[in-house]
Amino acid sequence: MSRKTIYSLLITALLIIIYSYNLFSEKQEEEIIVNDGAELKEQTNDYFLPTSTTGQIIHHEGYSLSYNESHEQAEWVAYELKKEHLSRTNFKRPYFEIDKAVKTKAAHWRNYKKSGYDRGHLCPAADRKYSKAAHDETFLTSNITPQTHEFNSGIWNRLEQKVRYWANKYDGVFVVTGGVLRGKMKTIGDEKVSVPNEFYKVIIDNNSSKTKMLAFLLPHSDSKKPLYDFVVSVDKIEELTGIDFFSEISDSKENRLEASNNYKDWSFN
Repeated sequence: MSRKTIYSLLITALLIIIYSYNLFSEKQEEEIIVNDGAELKEQTNDYFLPTSTTGQIIHHEGYSLSYNESHEQAEWVAYELKKEHLSRTNFKRPYFEIDKAVKTKAAHWRNYKKSGYDRGHLCPAADRKYSKAAHDETFLTSNITPQTHEFNSGIWNRLEQKVRYWANKYDGVFVVTGGVLRGKMKTIGDEKVSVPNEFYKVIIDNNSSKTKMLAFLLPHSDSKKPLYDFVVSVDKIEELTGIDFFSEISDSKENRLEASNNYKDWSFN
């Protein structure tokens, strides 16, 4: 065998080794993602995740989301807020970072700079204070949406505080929240991040003796009205967003709960 042939064989073998290693690394990475998703079921109750209209669901430690590339934000963010998650710990506020788990590439935080809009959290940092890692990942750009400061610090903040109240009172609730990404909307930044005209929040209490749901639809403007004025049926949110909530619940139970806009079983004190 000539020296040239031996050299060619060695090069071929080296290329095969490199290719095999890369393939193995990618497979390992995929397995990690899958395992993270499996572990998440105990953390955030995968049973209650809504459907995704985009097919791009991402699992983080403390929440899951469905990313909508067309609008450069999540169509929903879902998480369980347990009583033991509530904490007064104050972690240092981190910088916003691009969510690298979004395969279509999440929007850059610079889109919000000088836009006149806050980087509004969907899963609030205050809901994930049980660990620094869970707190800091709420500053990923896949978890933010453009909100006016008055709305973000006003009625939206009031609703977030009320959710924490219910999580404490009912020993945990499951939350799904997002902007209504339909209709004509303003956009901000080079990536044209959509500014929702309305925001929703859907809550389910499955820990009490009787399962109950509550849904809110808020126009993107501050209001001094009581929160219960913005209660709607889950069916209404589904109609507006095209998202199917709580499909794993038995049909008869789901239909009854989602059709109701009755809030008498929830404490607004």
